[in-house]
Amino acid sequence: MTTSQTFQIAVVPGDGIGQEVIPAALAVLEALQKHVGGFALRYEHLKAGAGVYQETGEDMAAADFARCGTADAILLGAMGLPGVRLADGTEVAPHLRMREVFGLYAGVRPVKFYPNTPGRLADPRAQGIDFIVLRESTEGLFYSHRRGEVIGDAEARETLRITRATTEKLFDVGFKLARRRKARGGKGRVTCVDKANVFRAYAFFRKIGQERAALNPDIQFATNYVDAQALDLIRRPWEFDVLVMENMFGDILSDLGGGLVGGMGMAPCAELGDEHGLFQPAHGTAPDIAGKGLANPTATLLSAALMLDWLGERHRVEAMTVAAGRLEAAVHAGFAGGRIKPAEFGGPHGTADITRRVLELIAG
Repeated sequence: MTTSQTFQIAVVPGDGIGQEVIPAALAVLEALQKHVGGFALRYEHLKAGAGVYQETGEDMAAADFARCGTADAILLGAMGLPGVRLADGTEVAPHLRMREVFGLYAGVRPVKFYPNTPGRLADPRAQGIDFIVLRESTEGLFYSHRRGEVIGDAEARETLRITRATTEKLFDVGFKLARRRKARGGKGRVTCVDKANVFRAYAFFRKIGQERAALNPDIQFATNYVDAQALDLIRRPWEFDVLVMENMFGDILSDLGGGLVGGMGMAPCAELGDEHGLFQPAHGTAPDIAGKGLANPTATLLSAALMLDWLGERHRVEAMTVAAGRLEAAVHAGFAGGRIKPAEFGGPHGTADITRRVLELIAG
C-alpha cells in the first residue's frame, strides 16, 4: 500500500473573478489526486483583498496572514476592486506584503502559445512562443511600495533597490529553469533584460547576471535593453527562453507576453522564495464580468500545475510532477481539439464549461 504525502494549501480567492477561478482549480486538483494518486492536498480557506478591507478596515486578518506563512503553498485568486483605495490612493494589495514577508523574490511567468487561441502575430512562427518572464518580485522599483513620498504636492519620489544577495538567487533560478527546459527540448538560454546603458542599478544587475552566467557555462547567456526587448517580443518572441529582469520591467513585459498568446486568461504565475511558494493567475479581478460565469480559468489551472510541479520537486514526490504534467497536457489537448473555447476569445465556454472539459480530459 502506497502512503500519500499530505500538503497544506492556503486558499485565498480574493476579489472579483478570483471567487470563480479558484473553485475551478480546486475541482481539478481533487480530480488529479483521484486519478494520479500518491499525494493529498488539504485546504485552509482564508479571506483577503479589497472586499475584506471594505468590511473590516484591514486587507487580511493577521491570523490568516500567518497561516499563509505556515502552509506548504499558497493558491491565490485575484485582489482589488474599483474605487477601493488606501488613503494614499494605491490599491489594497496584501499579496505584495506576502512577497516581502515571505521572501517571494522569483516571479515565474510562463508565456506559451496554445492551439486555437487568438495569437496576435500573423507570423506562423508565433505558434512556437514558449518563454518565461522571470521577474524579481521583492526589490526593484516595487521596493518603494509604501515608502514613496509626495513633497508639498509639488514632487514625488520613489526609490529603486537592487541587492546582490537577491539578484544572485534570481539568476540562479533563471539558469535552473533554463536547464530544466533544455532537458525537455528547450533552448537553454537566459537573457538579462535591463537598462544598463543609463542606470547604475541596472548595470549592477547585469554585472551580477554575467557573473552567474560564468558559473553556468552549459546555458547560453545574452543581454538586452528593456526597450529593445519590448520590440523583440513583437518581432521575434519565439526566439526567447528565460528572460530575467527587475520587478517593474517584469510586471510590464509579462503582460505584453500574455497579450501575445491571447490574453491574461492564459497567463499563470508562480512566486517563489527559498521557503515559500505562492501561485496565482497574473490577471486582475475583472469586475466587469465577475459573477457572470464568463471568466477563463486557464491561467489559474496552469498556476495550479506550477504549484504541483514546485511541491513535487521540492519534496521529491514524483506523483505531483506527473499530476502537473497531466494537467498541462489536458489544457493543451482541450485547446488543440477545440473542446475549450473561452468566452474571453469570443467562444461559448464560461468557467464551468472549461472546468468540466479539463476534468473530462484528466479522467481520460
